[in-house]
Amino acid sequence: MPRRGVATGAAIALLATLTACLGAGSAPATTAARSPHAIGFSDEAEAVMGTLTAPPTRTFLARIRHGKMAGVIFLGNDWLTRSKVKHITSELQAAACTRGEPLLVALDQEGGIVKRLSWAPPTEAPADMKNPADAHAQAAGAAHALMKSGVDIDFAPVVDTPSSPNNFLGSRAFSRSRTWNAEMAKAFVRGLQQNGVAATAKHFPGLGLARGNTDNGQITINASKSRIEPGLLPFQAAIKAGVKLVMVNTAIYPRLDASRKPAAFSRKIINGILRQQLGFKGVTVTDSLTAPAPAAIAHAATKAMLAGSDLLIWGSESSVEQGYATLVADAPGSSALRARLAQAAGRIRALKTWLTAHGGPSCPAG
Repeated sequence: MPRRGVATGAAIALLATLTACLGAGSAPATTAARSPHAIGFSDEAEAVMGTLTAPPTRTFLARIRHGKMAGVIFLGNDWLTRSKVKHITSELQAAACTRGEPLLVALDQEGGIVKRLSWAPPTEAPADMKNPADAHAQAAGAAHALMKSGVDIDFAPVVDTPSSPNNFLGSRAFSRSRTWNAEMAKAFVRGLQQNGVAATAKHFPGLGLARGNTDNGQITINASKSRIEPGLLPFQAAIKAGVKLVMVNTAIYPRLDASRKPAAFSRKIINGILRQQLGFKGVTVTDSLTAPAPAAIAHAATKAMLAGSDLLIWGSESSVEQGYATLVADAPGSSALRARLAQAAGRIRALKTWLTAHGGPSCPAG
């Protein structure tokens, strides 16, 4: 496993170099009014989402102030009460603003069985949403609640198209019709993003043919391209609706990539299908890298980044620390990794800029 700890002197010097060397077409390096003396998050940190399953400790807040993550994902349900969540997000942003750059704050608010804020919309499961107008209204309600709570990314909607009623996604999917799912995806994305919350189409390139959950074991989808490709339609619809993020799953698709790399580690799937074929320009985010398939990959953070994953998430904070340390340790010896980190950081900073412009978090001038 990668060693844990702070960056070496060489890596620290690299961080400054990377920040100054964002590639052509990258977003501005600032997303809010910043102190002229503030030092924003490094490109390594921009790629990393911290994980919280309880209110942040002093150590966690110190890691934010020291620039070791540029976003946080909330996991679990019971601790995110209406009275606590805004205080927690304010505390996180205050720590981040010591560096002059706000955090991304994300959670899964799909509706039905997957709702981190149990008291907030959607009040219906995706499968129970009646039509696109209903999906739009449910997403808009969720966006208002998330904005009031200090959350700016919803890891929703699920736009997979199950091939069987026994698929593990159950009511998390809108339906078993790809054309219906495409219409519902567009409506849900617009309901969130028209109200200032970034939406995430998941789980690319689709788990509708999966026989199990990638969180619980290694999943291989041996279906032909002709069976997989129809399930891309809802993702294409979400992309045309302007979705800001696409979550790439960790299943293996031998007919899409003969190397048998999980999707989040596959250039053919991310760059070939998602970006070139479907034209996605936004932020790619991995599904959990603590799932069995990615957890077995050495230097997983680096390999996912090189494959085209921009934003990396894990299911435990110890894994987050290890992933960040991997990027810091590997970057000095790899110009390809440094280039990818700069590219990913540009996309993530562009997302932060969009969020701030739509009422999301910003840091006061100082």
